[in-house]
This record gives sequence, structure tokens and C-alpha cells, in this order.
Amino acid sequence: MSVDVGSGVVRTPRLRSRPTKVLVQHKKAIAIFIAPFAVLFALFYLIPIGYAVYQSLLVIEREGTFGEAKEVFGGLAQYALVFQNGPFWQSVTRVFLFGIVQVPVMLGLALLFALLLDSPLLRGKRFFRLAFFVPYAVPGVIAAIMWGFLYSPNLSPFTAITKNVDFLSADLVLWAIANVVTWVYVGYNMLIIYSSLLAIPSEIYEAARLDGAGQFRMAWSIKIPLVLPAISLTAIFSIIGTLQLLAEPQVFRTFSSAVSSTFTPNLTVYTTSSIPNVNLAAAFSVVLALTTFVLSFGFLKLTQRKEAK
Repeated sequence: MSVDVGSGVVRTPRLRSRPTKVLVQHKKAIAIFIAPFAVLFALFYLIPIGYAVYQSLLVIEREGTFGEAKEVFGGLAQYALVFQNGPFWQSVTRVFLFGIVQVPVMLGLALLFALLLDSPLLRGKRFFRLAFFVPYAVPGVIAAIMWGFLYSPNLSPFTAITKNVDFLSADLVLWAIANVVTWVYVGYNMLIIYSSLLAIPSEIYEAARLDGAGQFRMAWSIKIPLVLPAISLTAIFSIIGTLQLLAEPQVFRTFSSAVSSTFTPNLTVYTTSSIPNVNLAAAFSVVLALTTFVLSFGFLKLTQRKEAK
């Protein structure tokens, strides 16, 4: 406490309030609710990852030509083989090119469909919402078989097109697969973006209408900027899904000789494990998982920086 003699005012110092600790109650109840997820997460995610890393550090040794095979610790020997494997990195480059083209096209269509569903100009929204989403209900293998028949010159009902344009050739088969993936997953991504659009407060639209904004102006200046987090989320999911591409190229191998056993990284892993060379396949998987993490995490950080500016 201090006293100002000239003015006769007594001043008391301000006491800084210490932050109070929030006591978490019902810790046992929280643990009980989290336990089922934690157990399943550990059993089907953490333990398989750990086992894959362990397998990738082993090598097979034999005593003589026909000796018994034994697994021994080999350090990073399998990873050295991974980085020397040309077909694997060619497959990574192939799906990287695939993602650069396919992901923006797919998300662009998903955003367009979501904006159409949110627009008052569209009639029959229930029908179109179901029509856009129905392809996602079709399993990826079934969708690939269906489109494979449509692309085949001798089986397709559109022979006038397929006999002149070989969609299953080495130059076009990658984009034929991209069309299948886009057809299946546009509706899924559209629902995520559409849900984000429905969460926008109606007061924002009312204020925009008072300022004379039309539907296109509101979509460009209000809706798209506000759903950018949802678009970023769908982009991350798409990046992860692109590097995990397996079912569609595996089905297309039966329709086209241009799809090899190392066409995509996951197909390379599957083929290597079937030889069998489980240890090398595990090393492929670990490197692919790290690549997926770096790309998705890097994209997330990039979008967060843009949003912060």
C-alpha cells in the first residue's frame, strides 16, 4: 500500500489473480468411456504399425543353398533396397501425377455440387443429394469392374467411342482409373462441404442480400471462404487415399496389360508380400506411410498459414 502525500490519496496495489486450476471430475467415468476406443486403436493401429516396423528390420538368411531360412536382425538393409527399387519410386511418381490432376478435379466438382444443393435456385434437392451420393455407396471393386466393362472395346455398349479411343491403353489407363475414383468419391466429399455450408449462420446471407449481393456473389465471397476448412479436410483425405490406391488398379489389371504389378505403391507392396518377401513389403509400407504423413501434414501446415494471413 502507498500514500500520495500531496493529494492525500491512499493507493492500494492491484493483486494479480492467479489462474485457478480446473479440477477434472469423474476421471474414472472418462477412462471407462475412452477405454474401448483406446483398446481397439492399439490393437488395430498401433500394434500393426509397430509390427510392420519390426518386420522391416529383419532379413532372411540361409545356411547353404537349401538351408533352413531364418529371420535375423538386418538393420536398415531392407530400407536400402527400397530406395534402390526403381519400380516402386516410379509408382510413387505415377500416383503423385494422378493426385495433382484428379484431386483438384474431384474437389472442384464436390464444391460445385455442394453449392448447387445450397442454392435456392435448384429444384428437387432431395433427389440430387441422393443422386450425387449414390456412387459412394457402390464398393470400389464393383465400381472398377463396372467401368472396366464400359471401357472395354468388345464389351462396352458404347462401342462407337471405345473402338476409336482406347481408354485401357498405357497412355489413358491412369486417367480411366482417375475417372472411377472421381465418380465414387465426389459425393462423399460433397457431403462434407455441404454440411459446412449448412452451418453458416443465416444472418450473414441476410446482410449480404441487404447489400445487394446475388447468389453468385454470395457463393464466391461468403460461402467458399467460409468452407475452406472443410475443403482442406477433404483434400487431406484425398491425398491419403491417392497414395493408398489399390482396388481400382488391381481390378483394371484384368482388363488392361498396361497396369503392371507395380502400377501403384500399394500394389507394389501387395505383390512383394505375395512373393513372399514380407520384410521388404513391410519396409515399403513404412516408407509409404512416412511419405503420406509428410505430404498430408505439409499440406495442412500450408493451408493453416494461408488462413492465418
